Amino acid sequence: MFAPLIRRKKTGAAGRWNRRLILAAVIAVVAVCALAYAVLWAPNTFGEDRIITVSRGDTFRQIEDTLIASGVVRSGLLFNLAARFRGSTRRMQIGRYRFRSGMSNVDILEDLEYGTSVELVSVTLPEGYTTKRIPLLLGRTLGLDTTGVRSLISDTSFIGGLGIDAPTLEGYLLPNTYRFTWQESDTFVLSTMVGAFHRFFDDSLRSLADRRGMSIHEVLTLGSIIEAETKVDSERARISGVYHNRLSKRMRLQADPTIQYILEDGPRRITYADLKRSSPYNTYRNSGLPPGPINNPGKASILAALNPEQHRYYFFVASGNGGHIFTRTYAEHLREVRKFRKRRLDAAKEGG
Repeated sequence: MFAPLIRRKKTGAAGRWNRRLILAAVIAVVAVCALAYAVLWAPNTFGEDRIITVSRGDTFRQIEDTLIASGVVRSGLLFNLAARFRGSTRRMQIGRYRFRSGMSNVDILEDLEYGTSVELVSVTLPEGYTTKRIPLLLGRTLGLDTTGVRSLISDTSFIGGLGIDAPTLEGYLLPNTYRFTWQESDTFVLSTMVGAFHRFFDDSLRSLADRRGMSIHEVLTLGSIIEAETKVDSERARISGVYHNRLSKRMRLQADPTIQYILEDGPRRITYADLKRSSPYNTYRNSGLPPGPINNPGKASILAALNPEQHRYYFFVASGNGGHIFTRTYAEHLREVRKFRKRRLDAAKEGG
């Protein structure tokens, strides 16, 4: 009569043991799920958007350190575990990323792997910039290698492939605001700027240049001098007219910007000794246009070179207030030069 009671007691103990195993398994599963959630899908909250730059050659560890330092990821350990679980430590796209609060480690890793939030970088090439300054501009804004850009600017094989017959890209990089990805290839960046010039200098402008008996290279050369002479839009065509008048009379241009172009320590005040320098760009010693552009002129100066104002001026001098005074004769010019020097001297005395 005691046997059934003993069997029920053994069955009860086994049931309790099974329930404990099930409970332990549930707890383990919950713990694993919680850990997986924390590692992979839990949101990283950090307030305002954060901009992170991933450069060519950066290692995963460097990128991870940057994300931690900027507060994009809340735990470097969890982020590292997520990356190793996904196998994402070697597949990173270069670029400038915008990370938003609430992104999980998986979101961030997928973003880095496929570059989904890479933002374009605005690069403004100002009117009148020379090819000496452009490599520094592209290095600062896009992270490009300045030596590589400088070399490419004077690579005749590359230049010829862009449809340009010139020793350098001076004058052919159209000033504008462009948008590129961070560390875009230097060939693509320069090709884009030259392409913008080709689109601007269309068939109608080519026809106008032909009618004036000017090559594209000559138009850009004159346009670059106009660009360097004035920032007053209303003066560009008038200054162009002065140079066209001088060219038609076979007078030397005597353009100060061409002297500045050959100075190693410029820009600075030009001396009489500078005017005697031996250089094909010295328009005080050589007749006609210099061999090429002295900067990269903007659209307004290029159009002014093609559309000079019709007048009888052959000289101009700075007025002292940002503009110029134009004269017809050398005697008038000398008189205005003396006035300008006096104004400059008086201003220096007042300032001193």
